[in-house]
Order: sequence, then C-alpha cells, then structure tokens
Amino acid sequence: MSKAYRSDLAYIHDAGFGHTARSGAAFLVDNLRRNGMEAGRVIELGCGSGIASEVIAAAGFDVLGFDLSEDMLALARQRVPRGEFRTESFVKPELPSCIAVTAIGECFNYLFDPHNTKGALAKVFRRIYKALQPGGLLLFDVAAPGRVPGSGPQRNWWEGEDWAVLVEIEEDRMKKLLTRRITSFRKVGELYRRDYEVHRQRLFERSELTEQLRGVGFRVHPLSGYGPTRFVRGHIGFLARKP
Repeated sequence: MSKAYRSDLAYIHDAGFGHTARSGAAFLVDNLRRNGMEAGRVIELGCGSGIASEVIAAAGFDVLGFDLSEDMLALARQRVPRGEFRTESFVKPELPSCIAVTAIGECFNYLFDPHNTKGALAKVFRRIYKALQPGGLLLFDVAAPGRVPGSGPQRNWWEGEDWAVLVEIEEDRMKKLLTRRITSFRKVGELYRRDYEVHRQRLFERSELTEQLRGVGFRVHPLSGYGPTRFVRGHIGFLARKP
C-alpha cells in the first residue's frame, strides 16, 4: 500500500482539488468523439479518487483505473461502481487493449512508487503504445522545471468546510526534484485530526518526453491546458495519438 494519499489527504484531495481531473476527462471525451470513438475501454494510470473516471464513464466508456492508494481507490469505487480499479503501480502491468490511456494530475512524476525509476517512463510509453488500438490516445500532464516560482520554499494553504491543508513546496533545480511537505487537518466528530505527508516528484523537460513519445511511434501534440483550464508555469501536458 502507498504511504501517500492516506485517508485524510485522500478525502481532502477529492473534496477540494478535482478541477484538473474533471477538465482533463472532459477534454479526453471530446477528443475521442472527434475521432469517432463513442465506446471502448479507457485506462487511467494514477486514477486517484475516480473524479476523471466518473466523467469518462458517464460519457459511455468503460474505465480501468490503477492507483497505489487504497484510500483513493475506496472513493473511486464508491463514485464509479461499474468501473474496475486495481491497487497497482502504473509501471508494472501489461495493459489490455484500449482506446485511450490517461495519467492526469502529474502522476508520472511521483516517486513514492518504488518502481518509478528514472528509466521507467520510456518503458511505460512502449507498453501504452502496444495496448492502444489504432487511433488511440494518450493524455497526460507532468510537473516540469520551474514548477515552483522564485527561490526557496513556497508556502500556501487551502481550506474547506471540514478540512484544511498547509503545503510547503520546494524545487531542487540542479537535481530536477520537487518536494511537497503537506500538513492536513480533517474534522472527525467535534475535533480535527492532523496528518503529515511528504511527496517527492521527478521533474521532466518537455523536449525529453516529446522525444520519447515520438521514438515509440506516437504523433505528439503539446498542451498548455485541458480545454479552457490553463496550466500554470512548470505544468505541461501532452496529447499523443497512435497512428
């Protein structure tokens, strides 16, 4: 089981940070339909709490999701009862035939997956290409160098009706690593429960991933956002198509 996105942070992420997942899912559905695809299997790598899965399933597609957080997947199974969700690394499985693969929300960056080594992503791209039907799509976004503005750690906080989260984020520009230190508070009964997680991410250059995708055989379209939702600095996306 993953040490990241435990119960409280999974709940908070689901309650307050689902906008990118919803926008990405809507963007994918629109592009599938433009390509004449109205049904078929969509695989979600790092599916989280099933926010994107819900949009995709509601559009008539079958969903297979992978995630390491059991707490996230418990939410996904409640949200999308007819979806299939597996507690598994996105790096390891042989993927079944599908019309699309997504990794929305910087999933490829996270290092709490011990299988996500520096050379793993190129192998994942080859596995995805093999699984996709002709005309199939790969949609994903990643954190890139420059994700943290300025120098030194940056601090911010957000709150909801029954939760609050404090985040310190720091970027090591030499090593291309990003660290988030996350303190969460969730109301349980009359009191608030405190938890703490550290998330580390490997940062990717756009040119690096473009080269890998084209080397596999994909036709690559860089993205600056999902539809009307624009990415911030240091957040980049890709829509890749198997010819």
